[in-house]
Amino acid sequence: MYTLVRRYIKTAIAFLALGLLIGGWMIARRELYDRYPSTYVISAHTHAIFVGFVMMMILGVALWLFPRPDREDTRYRPALVEWAYWLLTIGTAGRVTGELLRTASGALALRIAILVFGAAQIGALLLFFYAMWSRIRPLGSRAREAKGERF
Repeated sequence: MYTLVRRYIKTAIAFLALGLLIGGWMIARRELYDRYPSTYVISAHTHAIFVGFVMMMILGVALWLFPRPDREDTRYRPALVEWAYWLLTIGTAGRVTGELLRTASGALALRIAILVFGAAQIGALLLFFYAMWSRIRPLGSRAREAKGERF
């Protein structure tokens, strides 16, 4: 497992921890103080778990398991996958932070920042799969299918 894959997976675990802390805080406030979370806190929790943990983990494992790029492949560039990592990490961290801050402020700058961080998340996922598209191909399965094997 190489460095960028480990970075994706370890960052996913960090977002899981963050999501669990937010979830624990939400349930403690609900059960001890009868304070239900706002939609912003729920959004922060959801983004930490589903985008920060689940998507980051999926991307890291995909990067690790997908076939290596062909020698003639000009589309796959590791730098694009690294850019996707940074966009997704910063976008998700900013989105979670912004959503939590949104409970206390409706400032236009904060609302625009949340939009920008959300756009970074979208851009990161599109960039990752653009970069990985050529690596989604058959290796040995084409030969096995030609021999009549069914999957």
